[in-house]
Amino acid sequence: MTTNKITFLLNWEATPYHLPIFLAQSRGYYQREGIEVSILEPTNPSDVTALIGSGKVDMGLKAMIHTLAAKARGYPVTSFGSLLNEPFTGLLVLKESGIKDFRDIKGKRIGYVGEFGKIQLDDLTSKFGMKPSDYTAIRCGMNIAKYMISGEIDGGIGIECMQQVELEQWLVAQGRPRSDVQMLRIDRLANLGCCCFCTILYIAHDDFIAKHPEKIKAFLRAIHSATLDMLNDPVQAFKDYIHFKPEMGTALHREQYERCFAYFSHDISNVPRDWNKVTAYSKRLNIIPQDFQPNCTNGYLTWQLDPDEKDPMGKQEAIAEIQDTIKEKGGLFNGNALRYVEPEDL
Repeated sequence: MTTNKITFLLNWEATPYHLPIFLAQSRGYYQREGIEVSILEPTNPSDVTALIGSGKVDMGLKAMIHTLAAKARGYPVTSFGSLLNEPFTGLLVLKESGIKDFRDIKGKRIGYVGEFGKIQLDDLTSKFGMKPSDYTAIRCGMNIAKYMISGEIDGGIGIECMQQVELEQWLVAQGRPRSDVQMLRIDRLANLGCCCFCTILYIAHDDFIAKHPEKIKAFLRAIHSATLDMLNDPVQAFKDYIHFKPEMGTALHREQYERCFAYFSHDISNVPRDWNKVTAYSKRLNIIPQDFQPNCTNGYLTWQLDPDEKDPMGKQEAIAEIQDTIKEKGGLFNGNALRYVEPEDL
């Protein structure tokens, strides 16, 4: 018996960067495409790939490095699109920690989200002439900022547009400058050339994709419409999101939305260049076997895709400058057109 229902599992509790998924719901785009989408929030974000990979949930979101690892561990999942491209990820530290260089983590307590964050940290200790035993690793889940604020860790792995914003708001409330939190970006420390290992992807079980290609296409069409709405009118899109999800209506979530905006994928496609880099990186970390092939496809996207970025490193540096401006002034920049929206309009 066939049904038009789809179960969709977020990568953690609702956040500002989940806006297109909920906007497609609130504006009736799923219904227009003939599908009914149940949006679920995980109790434990670490369970997402297992739930999708075991067929208990149809599709959902996960970071690129986790998607690769899941397939290597026997969970048949494939990415069929991207939500958030290359959000800056790294070691967040407060001024009082005394950590200015990665080598300064020696003797410190360093927080990480999950298994692969620990693997990345251990790999970097080798690169910088240290051993994993030179620091104390503390698993914090998504609560890196809270652990840092409470003083339980001296630094932790986080995302610039999420945990870093949370720390900045706390600093401002203390009468301190936002610059008292800094990030040592992992892509720079590891010479990776991009922060694409934390790109947030749309993934599904391989059997679901094979049996329901039209559902995949319908879902993507709905998401693409919502994404274009957000890019064309980010202020109204966020207001609609708050109306649909009132818990988003906080100063913290507004600032996170401002900082996430430059990372949203415009055409929702998987970027082969990024997948190749993260696949090679994951092989180096022994997360996947040496003969592993990237588990991604753009075969269900039914519109013209953006051309390849001619200078991806240059674009990353431009976005870094943009994010610094937004950090001080607020507002929104569109990642491609670099269109500014005054913060008071949000």
